[in-house]
Amino acid sequence: QAQLVESGGGLVQAGGSLRLSCAASGRTFSSYTMGWFRQAPGKERELVAAITKIRTTLYADSVKGRFTISRDNAKNTVYLQMNSLKPEDTAVYYCAAEDGLITRMTTSWDSWGQGTQVTVSS
Repeated sequence: QAQLVESGGGLVQAGGSLRLSCAASGRTFSSYTMGWFRQAPGKERELVAAITKIRTTLYADSVKGRFTISRDNAKNTVYLQMNSLKPEDTAVYYCAAEDGLITRMTTSWDSWGQGTQVTVSS
């Protein structure tokens, strides 16, 4: 399993931007499918965006056109660029890794980071 450490969360006004980073340990980072999930208070954890080893991407409908996931295999890092943020984007954002195809099922992901808080004020 990979060790994942997120960074980049914070407080931002609606309409602003943040970039989350997730640094992964391990020599096989390039073979992982990487994902960003989020969990708001009282809600289930949901997949926000994911990227496969061949850079196929998937986005939740609620973030399409606003968020962009990318990866830098040389740095063992995956990013989530978040633009035009809305108060409903407020949540704890988690980085995750798995060695298969993209799935929305949280139980299918092998490794998780500790999470980073994103708060969007109106």
